[in-house]
Amino acid sequence: MALTTEDLIAQGYGLWGDEDPFENLIGPFYHKDNGDGTYRSAFISEKRHCNTSGALHGGLLMSFADYALFSIAKKELEGRCVTVGFNSEFVSAGMEGEMIEAVGEVVRATRSLLFVRGTIFSADRTILTFSGILKRVRG
Repeated sequence: MALTTEDLIAQGYGLWGDEDPFENLIGPFYHKDNGDGTYRSAFISEKRHCNTSGALHGGLLMSFADYALFSIAKKELEGRCVTVGFNSEFVSAGMEGEMIEAVGEVVRATRSLLFVRGTIFSADRTILTFSGILKRVRG
């Protein structure tokens, strides 16, 4: 039986809360509090997320990684932030019908920047590793 968005919701995942038309169009993407101060992101991959080779589109995975940067750093955000640096490495292919998840850590938080890294995976298979820098936007 294929996983559904309802399965994510039953596992405690929810939408971020702020409306992001692009993320909702290509996702939607979800996240949840792990109960220990960390967050996990997820979505269920569909045919529309795949490229002509049948694997998840790289642009989708990078957009999900950008979403995950903010989810991972949620307790450190303290207001609005923007992505000012982003790196990713494709490790393996994600496929249609999989639950795609992301976890990570804040490596360093300064007054103006957050340095974050994470991993996108499905079950025990790493799909993409990523890191990014978020800049706090004051005012």
